[in-house]
Amino acid sequence: MDNTELIKLVDELRALPQENEWVEFKSGNAVTNERFGMYISAISNAACIHNKPLGYLVFGIDDKTHAVQGTSFRFQKRKEGNSELELWIRRLLTPSIKFEFFPCDYEGHYLEVFKIPAAVGEPTHFKNTPYIRFGSSLTDLRKYPQYIKAIYNSQDDWSAKIVENATIKDLDSEAIFLAREKFKEKMAGKPFFDDIDRWSDETFLDKAKITLNGKITNTAIILLGKPESSHYILPSVAQITWKLDTEEKAYEHFEIPFLISVNDVLRQIRNVKYKFFPSNQLIAVEVQKYDPEVILEALNNTIAHQNYSYFSRIIVTEQTGKLIFSNAGNFFEGSAEDYTTGNKTPQRYRNRWLADAMVTLKMIDSMGYGIHKMYKSQMQRFFPLPDYSKSTMDEVVLEIYGHTIDENYSKLLIEKKDDIDLTDAVLLDKVQKSLPINDEAARRLKQKGFIEGRKPNYFISSQIARITDKKAQYTRNKGLDTELLKSFILRHIDIHGYATRKEIDELLMDKMPDYMDEKQRKKRIDNIIQNMRDDTIINIGTRSIPKWVIKKV
Repeated sequence: MDNTELIKLVDELRALPQENEWVEFKSGNAVTNERFGMYISAISNAACIHNKPLGYLVFGIDDKTHAVQGTSFRFQKRKEGNSELELWIRRLLTPSIKFEFFPCDYEGHYLEVFKIPAAVGEPTHFKNTPYIRFGSSLTDLRKYPQYIKAIYNSQDDWSAKIVENATIKDLDSEAIFLAREKFKEKMAGKPFFDDIDRWSDETFLDKAKITLNGKITNTAIILLGKPESSHYILPSVAQITWKLDTEEKAYEHFEIPFLISVNDVLRQIRNVKYKFFPSNQLIAVEVQKYDPEVILEALNNTIAHQNYSYFSRIIVTEQTGKLIFSNAGNFFEGSAEDYTTGNKTPQRYRNRWLADAMVTLKMIDSMGYGIHKMYKSQMQRFFPLPDYSKSTMDEVVLEIYGHTIDENYSKLLIEKKDDIDLTDAVLLDKVQKSLPINDEAARRLKQKGFIEGRKPNYFISSQIARITDKKAQYTRNKGLDTELLKSFILRHIDIHGYATRKEIDELLMDKMPDYMDEKQRKKRIDNIIQNMRDDTIINIGTRSIPKWVIKKV
């Protein structure tokens, strides 16, 4: 990589909200040779677990602010005993991985960039120990057998494996019939369309990429298997559990075949009508609490992307105002945000054979449009957008809202639907949920007059406040003018003769912007007092117990 390419790479990494398991920033050079080797192992293993082809270790970047500081770390000048550090590290990494080292001149600051390949098929060890990072902490990977297994399975497609001793008799005839109908819908217009009804079940299942050369796969059992055939995939689990978590409590388990049971889960979910009364319309806008297609999209995604090596069931939790879909494993390629606009097409799948079969049966979309369609539907229905923010390394958690968090946000989408595109809706949705947005997103919303405030405490702008009848909240977020706050202090002194710091705090704390925490509010009061002292007011008490009075002219 030349220096221009390195700077571009560094900027892409710095743009991440924070360093993570596969990206490590170091601002100094206080890293022992031993720990350097541990980092290489940990980042390589984390990249595999997070389905990234590469991980990165960058010296010269502040790990908190991501500011470029430069470094005095010199990899190629370091030694371990009489050996060059590079040779020593590479000799102790097993299996051997070809990490790359690049010096970088970033506007006069010297950086060192390491590109570290993801572990493939087995964990990367340093001195016979595999490492992993959680946040900024290094630890022994052997404490987490589920991650070791994920690395060993990283080259295997569990969904394509042949199920020994299983036959077509272990598949559900009704599910096979439905699969054939779905396949015909998908293949309408194909040259072989008229032949589909003449195919035997065995031929059809092979053509639909459900079986493999006539042999039953894990995919065939999951999508079309009889409930009593679930033992074939043990210890993996193919089960969806619906839980009602409201003032009422209930649950039900749904077994294979998933091609049929997903519709049973859909019917279990209560789906009533919801009304909005936008201020620029005389007639209420009425929508369903949930879009059935969004529920099926979310549910089918959990089936397609579940990590079946975790031996976990899929869980659908129905709460009063939202549905929560949980499946084992992390996002296999990229993040949910990458797919919101519909422009990203995934290149890899955790369960490729299963995903292909589900595409063929019209259960999911292979082009990455599924999440985009869910976002678009929620936006068009004026509800909060799908939320993946509670996902972890072990679990993908999707929340679908069936009510408003802030009805004024929904009114805004109704009243300005021709001016707000999906990207704006996604960003405003984060603001209403008090989720962080990056600097570029904040600039975009500020330029359009949608938000105000300072990072990370953004709030709706006065322009939107007028549209959505949210003027009072805008005033609370914006806070009162400094001169007005000063007048409160002077009025208090005029009535009572003096003001202590405690009295000033009690007077002004609730008049600070809503987004400020207690520390931030006290800091602003400090600034106001400092601005007034010696000019308007004077302290006749002590430094520790001040007593402010109006200064005599």
